[in-house]
Amino acid sequence: MELRPYQEEAVQAIFGEWDKGRKKTLLVLPTGTGKTICFAKVIEEEVRQGKRTLMLAHRGELLQQAADKIEKVTGIKSAVEKAEQTSLESWYFSVVGSVQTLMRESRLKQFEPDYFDTIIVDEAHHSLADSYQVILDHFEEANVLGVTATPDRGDRQNLGKYFDSIAYDYSLPHAIKDGYLVPIKALTIPLELDLTGVGSQAGDYKVGELGTALDPYLEQIADEMVEICQDRHTLVFLPLIATSQKFTQILNDKGLSAREVNGESEDRAEILEAFNKKEFKVLCNSMLLTEGWDCPPVDCIVVLRPTKIRSLYAQMVGRGTRLNDRKEELLLLDFLWHTETHELCHPAHLVTDSPEVAARMTEIIADSNEAIDLNTTEEEAAQSVLEEREEALAKKLESMRRRKRRLVDPLQFEFSIMEEDLTGYQPAFGWEMQPPSACQCETLEKFGVNPEGVESAGKASLIIDKLMKRAATGLATPKQIRQLEQRGFRHVGQWTKDQAAKLIGQIAANSWRTPYSINPATYRPSGGAE
Repeated sequence: MELRPYQEEAVQAIFGEWDKGRKKTLLVLPTGTGKTICFAKVIEEEVRQGKRTLMLAHRGELLQQAADKIEKVTGIKSAVEKAEQTSLESWYFSVVGSVQTLMRESRLKQFEPDYFDTIIVDEAHHSLADSYQVILDHFEEANVLGVTATPDRGDRQNLGKYFDSIAYDYSLPHAIKDGYLVPIKALTIPLELDLTGVGSQAGDYKVGELGTALDPYLEQIADEMVEICQDRHTLVFLPLIATSQKFTQILNDKGLSAREVNGESEDRAEILEAFNKKEFKVLCNSMLLTEGWDCPPVDCIVVLRPTKIRSLYAQMVGRGTRLNDRKEELLLLDFLWHTETHELCHPAHLVTDSPEVAARMTEIIADSNEAIDLNTTEEEAAQSVLEEREEALAKKLESMRRRKRRLVDPLQFEFSIMEEDLTGYQPAFGWEMQPPSACQCETLEKFGVNPEGVESAGKASLIIDKLMKRAATGLATPKQIRQLEQRGFRHVGQWTKDQAAKLIGQIAANSWRTPYSINPATYRPSGGAE
């Protein structure tokens, strides 16, 4: 199978991390972009070198799906380590293993600690559970690859307690822009649902209380769906089986054909197959279908299981992002959830890590009377936040005007170039939390940035990476940015080095005074003063 460009980059990056001695690394790919294909290729390369691999999963059906996919992609058959089945009697170098089976001491001690060279954990957030850690600790010398959909900052910090690095990170917006996933349009339904009385447990809303809080609104939600979803293939996530079954009946009573599926459904396979063939309009479930199930025809997602956990939200929405014939977009229905805090996930959180941008996006979507594209809305919201930050920066620069410095304050540089991964950076891995090294400090000074304002090695590494990329692409230097922004020019971080140098030359030729013909507040290098 020929890999897509990002998949090839991902596989190479994984081996690159292992070669650097970072034995526990992560692959971050949004749902629908072929994470199984990537780790299947990793398995293929390891087996080719005579190494044994173990792919861990927490459900039996996920094991079989993984084994089938590995064989389809690589031609390599896998042994199964589950219940009475054991890989110890097999010649196969690829093994798919049940966590529930391998975590047992009686089973685990049958394997020497160096039996597996490589371990792959799909849905890597599970790897932090005690059941997984028992297995990973036993095979502590193995290289480990964790695979996950886009995690938020909290997820990254938690995963950073075990993993050493992120080998490759491919974002949902990039996958959409590159044409590998369908565009997502969000529509806010003007229906107010009160969650202020719902408690929290393990960092998320209590499922039982969610069902009770949601129950009074089911009829109204169904009325909205009848209007919107008649020509859609819709998947609905609900908090409880009883709520899911009740909502299914309400939809059918209103003329919208619906079925329900749960872990106890004896005809689950038949229902899922019928839905895939579009034999009915709506499929309701109580969090059964968040992982390990694909249905490309889905073009509408309704999340009636509100959550604070971005990775869970992304999993639910990810059921509808895959490409399919004549499928132009995924429609994501959102509601006016009333909560005591602002922790609830909204469509905006799928495409931005910035709380400010997400809040502005949510406002824009809520104010619109039609479905609007998330990527386009993110650009609009980011520009709005950028302008607000520039105003704040202008005030800060005004207070610094009389302070003369040889080096540029790193905070000023961050605000000037406005890159979210820099301004919102938080160290996740151990090495990132260390103070900047002497080499890093020397490099920052060479670029004109004051290293005393950089609090960690991870932040220093990220700033240096930005500086080097800017230098390679000919963008304005930190000192140029400071020089011009102190004179009131805007968006200088987006100018080229030559554009900045030309304007500074004009100012220098005018006895270091800005020419009267140039208005710094409206000047743009492409068009001159406005």
